Formats: sequence, C-alpha cells, structure tokens
Amino acid sequence: MDHYESVCRAHHISLPETFNFGRDVVDQMARDKDKIALIWCNDCNTERILTFQEISESSNQVANWLIEQGVSQGDRVIVMLPRIPEWQICLTACLKLGAVPIPCITMLTEKDIAYRMDHSGAAAVITTVAETAKFQTYVPTLKAALAIGGSVSGWTDYGLGDPKGVCHPARSLYAWRYSAVHWLSLQASDIMWCTADTGWSKAGTSILFGPWSQGSTVLFYDGPFEPRRRFELIERYRVSVFCAAATELRQLIREDISGIDLSHLKHAVSAGESVNPEIISAWTAQTGVPLLDGYGQTEILMTVLNYPWMPVKPGSMGRPLPGIDTGVLRTDGTLGGRGDQGELLIRLPSPQMMLSYWNDPQRSAEAVVTLNGSDWFKTGDNVQQDTDGYFFYVGRTDDIISSAGYRIGPQEVENALITHSAVQESAVVGLPDPERGEIVKAFVVLTQPDSKRTDTELVAELQTHVKRTTAPYKYPRAIEFVDELPKTVSGKIQRNLLRQSTPDK
Repeated sequence: MDHYESVCRAHHISLPETFNFGRDVVDQMARDKDKIALIWCNDCNTERILTFQEISESSNQVANWLIEQGVSQGDRVIVMLPRIPEWQICLTACLKLGAVPIPCITMLTEKDIAYRMDHSGAAAVITTVAETAKFQTYVPTLKAALAIGGSVSGWTDYGLGDPKGVCHPARSLYAWRYSAVHWLSLQASDIMWCTADTGWSKAGTSILFGPWSQGSTVLFYDGPFEPRRRFELIERYRVSVFCAAATELRQLIREDISGIDLSHLKHAVSAGESVNPEIISAWTAQTGVPLLDGYGQTEILMTVLNYPWMPVKPGSMGRPLPGIDTGVLRTDGTLGGRGDQGELLIRLPSPQMMLSYWNDPQRSAEAVVTLNGSDWFKTGDNVQQDTDGYFFYVGRTDDIISSAGYRIGPQEVENALITHSAVQESAVVGLPDPERGEIVKAFVVLTQPDSKRTDTELVAELQTHVKRTTAPYKYPRAIEFVDELPKTVSGKIQRNLLRQSTPDK
C-alpha cells in the first residue's frame, strides 16, 4: 500500500449536524483577536490588513443591515465586487444570515446581469458605486441595494474605506476544506495567494473557504496582471502557497526572477484549465518548488489532484481527493476504472456535490447516471486513467476529434505544440473533412509574433515537431496563427468559438 492509499483509508469525514461558515469558522477564528485573516493591497501600494475579529464584526454589521431591509434565509444576493476586502466581508455576511450569495465578476455586462437577476430571482445586490448603473432597472424591486465606496441615489452607501446556476448546500462549504488540507497543504502559519477573480468557484475554495477553515492568512491583490509584480508580491508578503491559472503561468515562466527571494514559497497549484507538462517543468526549474495541477468543477469543486506528499506524473491531473470515489464511463456505456478511457464519473452521494442546477430539474437529472447499483455524477470530461490510478485529461466529451478512425484528444496535441519554443499557447479543435471525417486544426499564439519567418515555413516546422513529439497521426493538418485565444472569464479556452470561426470545408 502506497502513502496515497494509506491517506485515503485513514480519511473520515464527520459532517456536523449544522454548519454555518460565518459562525463556525470566521467567528471561531475571531476568538484570537490578533489572528490575521486578510492582507489586501493594490497596484497603488495601498494596503489593508484585517484580523478575523474585524472580518467577524464587519460581516455582522452587513448581515444585520440586510436583515433590517427584509433579506432572509434563502434569499439570493448578487455580490458583484472586485478584489477588495468587502468581497469576503459581504459573502460571510450573507452566509451568517442564511442568504444565498451569488458571486459575480465586475466584467459582466447589463445583459449578463439581467440573466443572473432573472434566473436567480435575486432579492438584493451588493456592488461598487462604479457598477450600480448596470442594476438600475432592478433597484425598485429589490429588498436591498448596497453600494461600496460612495453614495448613489436609491442605494445604501457602505464604506469600510448565460451560464448555469449551481446551488450548493452548507455541507459543501464544510467539505471543501479537505482540498485545503491535502492539496494546498495549508496550516495556520501559511499565507495563501490565489489570483482567481471573485466570480470564479476557485476563489471560494482558495481565497475564502479553504484557507480560512485552516486558519491561514489570505493575500488579496487588486491590480493588473504583471509577471514581475506577481513574484515581487510573493517575496514581500512571504507567500507560502501560490495559485494561478495556466494562462498566467505561461507568462510567469518567461520572467527573469533573479534577485527575488522565494524562500518562503512551499509549492504552487493550478486549476481551471490543464497545465502542460512543459509549463510544470519550467516552473519548478525557475522557482525550485513544485507546481501541482488539480481538477475540479463548479458542481463539486476540487476532486482529482496532485499532492505535495505524492509522486507527480507529468501531465497528470493526479488522483482522487481522499473521500472522493471515481469511475470511468466507457464508450459502450459500462463502468470502467484503471486502464480505461472515457468520461470521468464521481460517485454519489458526496458532501462536496451541489444540490442541483438552479431551477433546472431536467439538466440536474441528465447529469446523473446509475451504474452497478450506484449513482454517478457525469463530469462531461474525458480522461485516461492509468494502471496506477492517475488521471490524464483528454478533453471535454464534445471536444474529442475523430479522424480517419483515430480518437484524438486536443490536450495531447496542445502538449506537443507547447514544447516548441515559438509557441506561447495553443488550442486544438476538429474540423469536418470529407475524407477523414475530421482533421486536427491548431490555433497558435506565438511567443514572438513579429518574427514569424513565413507562415508556411513555421506551419511545416510545427507539424514536423508534433509528429516527432507524439503519435504522427495526431499532427495538426491545419494551423492558424492568432493574437489571442477566446476564453471564458475563468480562463478556459472556448473551443466552440474556434470551431465556429472556421467555415466548413
């Protein structure tokens, strides 16, 4: 039995009869009045440091105000804030009174907001003064409208200085701490910095629920992405665990960090999109600490991970989080496991799992399949599980390319392309082809766009490189150079838009 299996056998989750994150975590941590919960800074070098006691008291103020306005248990509250301390304070406040916070990023348009307001039936909104105009048509119907940072007619001033809706129970907020235990390996002495935006599910697990459940301090930076600045902040605040998306990491590994002290950094983690093996190797060579890739979804959060205490296989998502049972749905509809390829399944019930998709019973039912007497959540992601139990990401179930009888995962081709010095990042899709069914097409962002030689030369060079790096049948028969790849707000590549951008042959 290896160490991983020992940890899984020893793992036992005992859910409390009741749980309220604000009361049972934040208020309990606040008993140590000097314990720092949050270090906030911005690109103007403004800094605020808040203790758990200050978070507790401020969240009580907001919760009491919401109650006075008529907001009650079960009411939905839109919280659309940038990376400022009021984000944590207001989310904690909602949880304390039993309201359902809906975190949103500030980049949302009025159309995006209208969908969220109508779909959720939100009773209250908390946002900044700069964003209030996006909600003006809804203000007369709201129980509460709170503006951070100034006065706006129809809003209360608070100044301390088409997606799917997923409904999570309180037990999920309790269970999410285990990824902080095993993956992030957080302790009370750690300082955690996750660069995720405030509307991402990753922000919940690595900026709020995970670190604070472990008593860790969180660094929260409000500023643009500047590679050098990232490393300077890690040094200045002695960050011990760093989390960033693959999109950022591709830029960070190209930075000269000579003279920067990273001695307090224990390891880095990433999630949201798969990290190529080349990026992982380059990060470790650059910083001297491991980069642990992880897999999760909004519906159930982190489930398959690499751990500091477990050998890492390049390109692997890792192994299931202790307490998570997985399976593989084979193409013939049967349940598989080690050595198989197919759709990743998570056995139910799981305390991490959502209750349902909000107001969408049909979609909720379609996400579950019954096999061998058990219910399983269908993740929609294709994986390969090796004989040691490690998972490797292949692609979304609708991203698999079928070419001349071969099944090709986009990630395999992208992993090969990224090892070429001319490639900064890439995305691979399948295009209809009358002879082969589909062909592989790669959209490539170059490291130095202005030094292309000729497109024809570089296309041939990249095709040859892929043939030498992986199985030759996987090489991209079409390559298009682009300035950037279309991505969701959480950084995931939108391959469907790339497919649509190329007319059928």
